[in-house]
Amino acid sequence: MSVAANRTVRLTKLASSLKKVFKPVTPAKDRTALEVLVYACLLENSSHDEADKAFAALKPGNFYFDWNEVRVSTRRELSEAVKNLTDPEGAADRVKLVLQSVFETVYIFDIELLKKQNLGQAVAAVEKYKGATPFVVAYLAQNALAGHSIPVNKGLLTALHTLDIITDAELAKGIAPGLERAIPKSKGMEVGSLMHQLGVEVGRNPYGTTARKLLTDLDPSCKDRLPKKPAPPAPTPPPKAPEVAAKADAKKPSTPGAAKKSEPVKQTDKKAEAKKPEPKKPEVKKPVAKKPEPPKKPVAKKPEPKKPAPKKPAPPAKTKTSSKLAKKKPR
Repeated sequence: MSVAANRTVRLTKLASSLKKVFKPVTPAKDRTALEVLVYACLLENSSHDEADKAFAALKPGNFYFDWNEVRVSTRRELSEAVKNLTDPEGAADRVKLVLQSVFETVYIFDIELLKKQNLGQAVAAVEKYKGATPFVVAYLAQNALAGHSIPVNKGLLTALHTLDIITDAELAKGIAPGLERAIPKSKGMEVGSLMHQLGVEVGRNPYGTTARKLLTDLDPSCKDRLPKKPAPPAPTPPPKAPEVAAKADAKKPSTPGAAKKSEPVKQTDKKAEAKKPEPKKPEVKKPVAKKPEPPKKPVAKKPEPKKPAPKKPAPPAKTKTSSKLAKKKPR
């Protein structure tokens, strides 16, 4: 039997087994294409009941005035509005990005024109929307564009891999080929809702007892393929103290040529080393502090005797000859 035929048999068997576990859900038929798009963003990782409550909280006329107000709301505000979902933050991101892409593409919140286009063209246009995951695109194509596609979320991919329906490479790529070929279009919505419920239960906790019991009931031989918890990451060493780090950096050679090969350490007998007396360290005598001498009293100096002032020389005496000559008249 070929791989495709074997996969078809497994999918058909899975669809019949899911009817015994879950009840099919019929989607609302009065929603517009844009409302189906927003609902798919909310439904991806949550149940239909949870998505219905979250959609009622976002739908214009209840709390928000219109879709534009939903678009400009913050991620935190939208997460609070849809907090009943399995992943409210992820759903809020998808809704904001999808509405922003629709507004930038057609400048109005109306995508009814997609129904008039070819299915391939419409799907290609929706795939360009930011936030439109493969699950969102497939759900819109199935419930608004009259196409035949089975929405697959992350939990359903894990379940199909555990049940040996898709390979490791297909799981890594996030695809589940052969679903539309194994399930006829007339049963697409019914089987799609059953598989979505399986994906939600497994996706909430793939390693929990509920998911393991559900998968082993569907296929008892899948015990060896059940999801296993990843190994915890190795603990990171604590950061070095600044003093230790500085010493380690100081020991490293500054240049590549300065590094020398370490000489082999000779192995000695530990007992012999233990018996060797340790050399005594010479005692260092501490200098004795000298007592400070008292300050000397200053010696009083004797006053020096005053020297007599020098006498001025007497003026020279006038001679008689000069006086006589001065009295004589000229001839």
